[in-house]
Amino acid sequence: MKAALTILVGVDFGHANFDVELEELALLAESAGLQPVARITCKRKAPDAALFVGTGKADEIKLLALQMGATEVLFDQALSPAQQRNLEKTLELPVNDRIFLILQIFAQRARSHEGKLQVELAKLQYLSTRLVRRWSHLERQSGGIGMRGGPGEKQIELDKRIISDSIKRTKERLEKVKKQRNTQRRQRDKRQTFNISLVGYTNAGKSTLFNALVKARAYAADQLFATLDTTTRQLYLENAGNRADGGAGRTVSLSDTVGFIRNLPHGLVDAFRATLQEAIDADLLIHVVDAANPGYPEQIAEVQRVLKDIGADTVPQLLVFNKLDALEISHIPLQLSDMYEIEGVDMPRIFVSAQTGAGLPQLRAHLAKTVQEAMAAWEQGDNSVYDPRFGIVES
Repeated sequence: MKAALTILVGVDFGHANFDVELEELALLAESAGLQPVARITCKRKAPDAALFVGTGKADEIKLLALQMGATEVLFDQALSPAQQRNLEKTLELPVNDRIFLILQIFAQRARSHEGKLQVELAKLQYLSTRLVRRWSHLERQSGGIGMRGGPGEKQIELDKRIISDSIKRTKERLEKVKKQRNTQRRQRDKRQTFNISLVGYTNAGKSTLFNALVKARAYAADQLFATLDTTTRQLYLENAGNRADGGAGRTVSLSDTVGFIRNLPHGLVDAFRATLQEAIDADLLIHVVDAANPGYPEQIAEVQRVLKDIGADTVPQLLVFNKLDALEISHIPLQLSDMYEIEGVDMPRIFVSAQTGAGLPQLRAHLAKTVQEAMAAWEQGDNSVYDPRFGIVES
């Protein structure tokens, strides 16, 4: 099927993370199967209540769409239902926003039963606020025997009730899946398994690193949201070499989670809480960063914000700066491990290339030492060396 020709629109409200080139929106559009043909930005102090961009800019977008033969307009920010409806009337084209686009991608990529349920719930919650812009059959239903709806009930009221019932049923089905996952998690806890979760901005290379560490075949590609469903495998770590008995290494549980992104829809954060529970319940987070992306500081900040939203901000972190092979020679670090400050806290950092394997031995050694110290403390019933803010520290 031919990709829809799309105009990308971004509005700068003075926020520090405004994407002037709309690069991320373009990647999202391409991931959803759209074809961006033009980009347009503007500056405003605040959104226009009716058209978000104002009448003059809306006319400019309409003219550009006609010139480029565009069949859809995509905004980088979230639009209210009224703004979306007014824009469609003015532009005479379908108009969607960043939230809808991300939901579409998630719907295309979800594979597991849980993932599909989570996407369905997020889409239903989004749709429940948008009924007013899509429905034209707002005449009142006729009441009486054999007729759906009460006397004089509007079609939109009936539709809202149907969606509300669907949301309730989907939440109930998700709760059952969540209970099953909690049962599996409790079984791991009984075995005193050390749980590690990979987190990070989308397309940072989490799945590639996951495959490199556990020799799995999780899908990995150079695109946003290549994988959505959490995958868990066992990772064997050699003895760190600082045990007096010279004992064998340990097996830990390693999970690859969905990537985060700027302005991740709140509905998705809520809907995917069951999947992200792996991060919440982890003993250690490997925060994977795309070291070759010049905007990585902003991406790190966004991941920290989402971790805080889901209650995982107190879990110890190890920063892994991936894509070492993609760095310019002048940016290649002199040493592969050091410390990196985030919100006033120094966190351990290791540079790796999941593609070439560079830095992976150092990463494995660091994980082995961390797990060994944590497990030794647990066995002794002493948690004083396991600080939730700083990770493993000397007691």
